[in-house]
Amino acid sequence: MGNTSGDDKILSYEDVVLRRSDLDILNGPNFLNDRVIEFYLSFLSTVHSSPTISLIPPSIAFWISNCPDTEYLKDFMKPLNLRDKDLLIFPVNDNSNVEVAEGGLHWSLLVYYKEANTFVHHDSYMGVNKWSAKQLFKAVSPFVSNGDASYKECTDTPQQKNGYDCGVFLLAIARVICEWFSAGGMKNRDELWFTNVKETVPDLVNHLREEILGLIKRLMSEGVSK
Repeated sequence: MGNTSGDDKILSYEDVVLRRSDLDILNGPNFLNDRVIEFYLSFLSTVHSSPTISLIPPSIAFWISNCPDTEYLKDFMKPLNLRDKDLLIFPVNDNSNVEVAEGGLHWSLLVYYKEANTFVHHDSYMGVNKWSAKQLFKAVSPFVSNGDASYKECTDTPQQKNGYDCGVFLLAIARVICEWFSAGGMKNRDELWFTNVKETVPDLVNHLREEILGLIKRLMSEGVSK
């Protein structure tokens, strides 16, 4: 109500600028926005800093999926060097309108694992993002393989019990997969990280909002501006 500082910048981390409203989103039962998703994926990138892992920001994943110009997309993809990566993590959003910033109603996760030449889609709400995930898979597949990568829906993905925690599940699953990869990766070609996700994510999502809030407040207190 006339308070111009109500949504001021609170933290700059990597390429992400967080605002005070992002703390409110994390505090309450709210749908996570692009900034919070990108912030935590950026944080995971610093924790798992292997050059063979790449966690793609939501805006980049959305553009890859929806770019209407094939030749422009080829130029856009070159600096990402996706063929050099062993593990790629893409946030998937069901927004289909490129003119609407931060649109969409649901998040899920698409993972590419080079060793198995496989894309896996994890959806915490009955697979409703399947169409969006397949669209991203078809767009990105030629840039990570010779077009022969397979696609799999992980039917054992833990499911959310409300209409707003999809982003939290996305981040929890991304974290578990990064930890699995950093611990040595594939021990069973058929199972991959699926057991880790099934056993770890349900508990992790119960406290991940609080954990991310604590991380942001700690970085703020340290005066981090990366």
